[in-house]
Amino acid sequence: MTKRTTARTTKRAHRLLFSVALVLGAAAARPLHAQQPGQPPEKFENLKVFPKDIPRDTLLGIMRRFTIALGVNCQYCHVSEPAPAGAPGPRERLRPALDDKQTKLTARFMLRMVHSLNDSLLPTLDKRHTPAIQVTCATCHHGSPLPQTTQAMMMETIGRAGVDSAIASYRKLRADMISGRYDFREGPIEDLALSLATSGRTADAIKLLEMDQEFFPGSPDVDATMAEVYMKGGDKDRAIARYRAALVKRPNDPRLLRRLQELGVTP
Repeated sequence: MTKRTTARTTKRAHRLLFSVALVLGAAAARPLHAQQPGQPPEKFENLKVFPKDIPRDTLLGIMRRFTIALGVNCQYCHVSEPAPAGAPGPRERLRPALDDKQTKLTARFMLRMVHSLNDSLLPTLDKRHTPAIQVTCATCHHGSPLPQTTQAMMMETIGRAGVDSAIASYRKLRADMISGRYDFREGPIEDLALSLATSGRTADAIKLLEMDQEFFPGSPDVDATMAEVYMKGGDKDRAIARYRAALVKRPNDPRLLRRLQELGVTP
């Protein structure tokens, strides 16, 4: 290997580590969670994204911060197996060299994606913000394994367990809203309700909006969305009542006035 090739390889490794540091930057300021049982090996094998000579402490620090950024433990990506009977130490041992879990393969893809965005694509953006904004794990994940929006999370739960279970999950997550994982403003529930109503599930949509109104009783937008849902369900009288309720909260709103006129009534 020539000196020039070695220099290029070293430079790429340094860029990768710098990009990973950016990925983990938001998580680094928070205290590390206690690690789950499973002792990492003294020597790492099968490294395909990180430099093969990366210091052990550096890689372990990166891995620990991954667990914070996604709210998971080491076993989320790495295979673990019971320790031999009578062996000292943890009851489970990690097998980091194995590629048996899809989450590990996905993590490699994501690292390369973030590196490509920060190192190659974003620098080409015209009139970029100063200082330059970098993509990190927290940009999308916010402590959640899947970077889902509120709507996607709710729709998945509705499809799997029904709207009542989705509402219960929402209430539970909202009680821990300081984690910042999801958007708990009224808008996401309004969007989801309209989507459900468009597919004919107006009763489920109304349930969601009634919950939304508990948290935002002064919001005319929740009333207006509820009116739209009632209209999709063919309930004109209730739609009119909700439009009028919204107008009380936001007098002289031209959109609300127009909708009532379209329905043939005066505000």
